[in-house]
Amino acid sequence: MRLIDYLRDRIPPIIIGIVSYALVFIFMTAYRFSGESIAVISLILLLGVFSAGLWDFLRKRSYYNKLMLYSEELDKKYLLAETLDQPDFLDGKLFYEALRLGNSSMCEHVSEYCRENKSFREYIEMWVHEIKLPVASLQLMCHNNGDHKYSEQLSRIDSYIESVLYYARSGSAEKDYIIKPVSLKRAFTDVAVRNREQLQELDISLSTDGLDTEVMTDGKWLGFILGQLMANSMKYGASEITVTAEVFPDRTELRFRDNGVGIPECDLPYIFEKSFTGINGRSRSKSTGMGLYIVHKLCRKLGHMISASSQQGEFTEMLITFGRNDLHDVR
Repeated sequence: MRLIDYLRDRIPPIIIGIVSYALVFIFMTAYRFSGESIAVISLILLLGVFSAGLWDFLRKRSYYNKLMLYSEELDKKYLLAETLDQPDFLDGKLFYEALRLGNSSMCEHVSEYCRENKSFREYIEMWVHEIKLPVASLQLMCHNNGDHKYSEQLSRIDSYIESVLYYARSGSAEKDYIIKPVSLKRAFTDVAVRNREQLQELDISLSTDGLDTEVMTDGKWLGFILGQLMANSMKYGASEITVTAEVFPDRTELRFRDNGVGIPECDLPYIFEKSFTGINGRSRSKSTGMGLYIVHKLCRKLGHMISASSQQGEFTEMLITFGRNDLHDVR
């Protein structure tokens, strides 16, 4: 709080004080106070008013400066009331109590929202598990009858259902994953096996290099991430998918590359944003724009980094960077 701001706020009391002193001065003159008496009384009044104003300014400046400092430095602004002490001046006390009441009300609403969100997420998870059973049964029936047309559509439905499950869990992914050494070769092989029928039908070839290494991650979540990248490759016209890994002293880089339609340069900065479909999503398929958003969110939760590079009409490459754990000897 600046002195000029404080004085500007005190203009009405200052004007009243000046008018009051002028009336006192007229009164003393009318009653023929001596010049020395008028000077002494004026000096006493001036010093009293100045001292009171300075004391009031200094204590309020200390409190409000602390308030602004904490509000700028706190990541969670709603904890502001918890970090401040109750001031010793009336308007500060009223503000402090109003802040605490507002914070208490906000916490109640947030708690209610969290309970509702948790209930909804639990319902979605239950629904996903229930719906997977008839879908799996239909897939088995199609496989036994040799009906690949319906089997492909059921596989797509199953993939969308799985995306719903992972999206529902991504908000609290840290409660659901287990970080341990995971073989990149095993993780990619499992994804390739799950999608072998579609890969064969679309005549997509796979090639790998350097996957005989391990990274610290959660195998289930990594499988979903690789599955989403492969689904995008199949969706956008790839005929070849190349997956390579390279180990560095401080990290391991996994490159997932396909020769599909590529991503337009104008879309590339936004592909990890929620519900972003881009030019390809609108023109070539009914894209939801959620796949890469979930992949990016899960990578962030797991402590990995993901980035993309592409040239339209030639290739798309996703780079996943796994941090090196010094306690784990990456082979």
